[in-house]
This record gives sequence, C-alpha cells and structure tokens, in this order.
Amino acid sequence: MTNIDKGTLLIVDDFPANLSILFSYLRGFGFHVNIAESGEDALEEILYSKPDIILLDVMMPGIDGYETCRRLKANQETCDIPVIFMTALVDTVDKLKGFKMGAVDYITKPVQQEELLARVTTHLTLSRLQKTLEKQRLELQQQNHELEAFAHTVAHDLKNPFSSIFSLCDIIQENITHVPNKENLEIIDTEIIDTIQQLSHKSINIIDSLLLLASARNQEVKMEPISTMDNIINQVRERLATMIEEYQGEIMTSTTWPTTALGYPPWIEEVWMNYISNGLKYGGKSPRLELGATTENGYFRFWIRDNGQGLTEEEQSHLFIPFSRISQVGIEGHGLGLSIVQRIIEKCGGQVGVESQVGQGSTFYFTLPFIANEELDFEDWE
Repeated sequence: MTNIDKGTLLIVDDFPANLSILFSYLRGFGFHVNIAESGEDALEEILYSKPDIILLDVMMPGIDGYETCRRLKANQETCDIPVIFMTALVDTVDKLKGFKMGAVDYITKPVQQEELLARVTTHLTLSRLQKTLEKQRLELQQQNHELEAFAHTVAHDLKNPFSSIFSLCDIIQENITHVPNKENLEIIDTEIIDTIQQLSHKSINIIDSLLLLASARNQEVKMEPISTMDNIINQVRERLATMIEEYQGEIMTSTTWPTTALGYPPWIEEVWMNYISNGLKYGGKSPRLELGATTENGYFRFWIRDNGQGLTEEEQSHLFIPFSRISQVGIEGHGLGLSIVQRIIEKCGGQVGVESQVGQGSTFYFTLPFIANEELDFEDWE
C-alpha cells in the first residue's frame, strides 16, 4: 500500500457493488479515483475532472460503453484519454468493436484485481511516455524553426560586412597594382583601411553575439548577487566610448543601485551593452539616455529611457520575438541583440519588455529576482 498519487482514474459501471470494490482496491495503491454509474454521468464528470485513464463498463442502460467511448474520442478535449473496457462479452467481434471505438485494452468480467492493476499501470506508463515524446517533438520542432530563422539572420548579417570587406580589398589590390614604386604604399586611402577595420569589428561583434547566444542557451551558470552594477555600467561605457562620442550621446545613471539582485554579471553587462548601444543609435539626435532601477512585485526592474521618436504598438510587439528581424517593422538592426537579451534574462529568472509611445521616447527594461529571505527595505533603497 502507498499514499503516493499515481494518477486519476474514472471508473464507469452501473453496479454500485462493482464500483465500491474497485474504488477501494485502486485507492489503496495511490490512485485518485472518481466514479460514474452511467455513460451520461461519465461524460459530465469529465467536464470537471479530466482523468488519466477510464475504466468503462460496456453493458449499461442509456448510452452503453461503446457509445460513451465514441463520444469521448470524438471530443478534442478527451480523445487522448486511454479507455479500458470492462465486460463479460468475450466474443472476438465484441472486442474488435471496442478497439474500433478507440479503446486501448479489454478486461473480462469478473475483474481480476491484480490483472486490472497491471493493465492500468501499463497503460498509464505508455500514456505518459507518449505525452513526454509529444512534448519533446514540439520542443524540437520549435527549436528547428528557431535555428532556421537564426541561420537566415546570421547569413544575412555576416554577408554584408564581409562583402564590403572583399570589395575594399579589391580596391586596395588595384591601387597597389598601379603604384610605380611598390615601396611607397602610403598613397592608399587610409579611409579605406578605417572602413575595413570598422566592418571587421562589426563582423567580430556579430560572431561574439552568436557565441553569447549559444552560451545563454546551453551554459548553466550560478546566479549571484550583483553588488557592482556601477562597475558593470562603467565597463559598458568604456566599451562604447567611440560610439558615445560618434553619436554625441549623454548617459545619466542612478546615483544608487540595488545590491541584492540575482544574476550572472557577464550576461548582465551584455544586456546593458545592447540596450545602451540601441539607445545611442535610435534614441534621438543627440541621444539622451537615463538609466535607473525600481522595485516591482518582488523583482528589481532595471530600465533605460531614451528621447527617441517612440514605437508603435505593432513595432513593440515584434521587438522580443526570438530571431525576428526588427527591420521587418521598419527599424534598422541586425536582429540578434534583443533575442540575446530575452534569452539571457529569462535564463536569469526575469523578464524583458518595453514601454513606448510615438513622440515620447521608449523605456526598455529587464527584471531580476532578489535574494530569497533577504530583509530589504525597498522604500529606503528607492
């Protein structure tokens, strides 16, 4: 005997004595057991409590077991529930009729309890394995769709800079060919060299993004308190120094940051890197970015507010779709950044989002949980 819940059974039989015996026996083995005395009662019972398996008597007044089974299999909500017929009918034609209606097995009356237990256990195991396989199939199908979109995005993003690099190399080669004095190559336009370097850096950044996305998908990391958010922001500033100067951007940060948010610092740095670089590119002319943090429903919410044109509801709905190209809704971008942000933050136990109105700028945010059982005075911190 055991009290472990092994699943929910529905026994359908018009003889109360049969119901009582099977109810007591199966309950003793840890099953949750519901009962019904007719096919009509069974169909109504299932509306309130969907069982894992149904033990169904064939010969009943009203709608018999065959018709009850037919209706169950015709209903999208109940068609996947295994049905085991219980009957005194032993002719092959009767059994074939039951299988044709969708039953998975037959038990001959009078029911042998040990046989019943064995068949119920077997079919429950098979049903659970089928559900697990179906779930894995759907997950694999979704991953394949993502990988296809991912591969398309990567191919598109890497093709453009490398094509430009090859073209510039041809120009350099042509210049070198027409230089009378091969020792004096300074005449090659330094702007071409600068452009090659910029394109190379862009390609490297895309590849780095791919590596980060792969690690966020597969790597298991230990979450830790992020007590140095100032340092993380400063590192991002240093990495984006050239871009900040190019766009003449202004970045203002909160004077204090929470010190008990849980995350993985290298990933959080990449989140800020993406949000800030996007803010510089699309925030406004000249971009003015404000960074801060608040509390929200047991989470810390970190945000960046820009002075850009804002986004329509349609544009916002596309931003965090994995691997979708933002340019599909009229915004420039290589489509990897926000996918990475979403993957990272969800792996850290938080969420991402955006709040925006056309003409009023945008606020991108991400949330992180705080240390469990930690005494926090949110009002004092804020």
